[in-house]
Amino acid sequence: MKTAKTLVLVFAIAAFVCSCKNGNNEASTNTTVTETETASNEKTGQAFIEDDGSTPTVLHIAIGSKDHSTLVAAVQAAELENALVNAGPLMVFAPTNEAFAALPEGTVENLLKPENKNALANILKYHVTPGNYSKDFLKKFKKLGQANNQYVKVEVIDGEPMIGGAKILGSVKAGNGIVHVIDKVLLPPTEE
Repeated sequence: MKTAKTLVLVFAIAAFVCSCKNGNNEASTNTTVTETETASNEKTGQAFIEDDGSTPTVLHIAIGSKDHSTLVAAVQAAELENALVNAGPLMVFAPTNEAFAALPEGTVENLLKPENKNALANILKYHVTPGNYSKDFLKKFKKLGQANNQYVKVEVIDGEPMIGGAKILGSVKAGNGIVHVIDKVLLPPTEE
């Protein structure tokens, strides 16, 4: 009889412990689902990894520049962040905010609309070239093959390389290439 009471007591304790564990599992499952839902709403990819130890990428150089906020907004609208943090090397011709402001009124606002994402991406890719060439080395080229599969003309005027008619104002080395700051937005030639 004593054995039967002990057995009942053991089963009661086991049932109590199991019921407590099930309650915790449900809370844990709900927390995991909520964390997963939150994570799926966040942007993912290499561009969104925080790293304080490496040399900044071409994307992070643009993000850190007060003179390139329009370019950064355009890259974000076209969802090209991850492309600009690839190993490269990438040569980015980065128009300043003033260069974007020189476009006809309403052009930038129109390009930033979601329905114009592909056109915006094409224009932005026209500013990217595979390679890591200094301003002086660019003088050796007649044209550069851009990331949108088109070519941009390179001319030397008064000893300075002009990229699609844009002047290079300065250059910043990046961990995955180089950023050449330019004074004009490069527009790809229209296909006829």
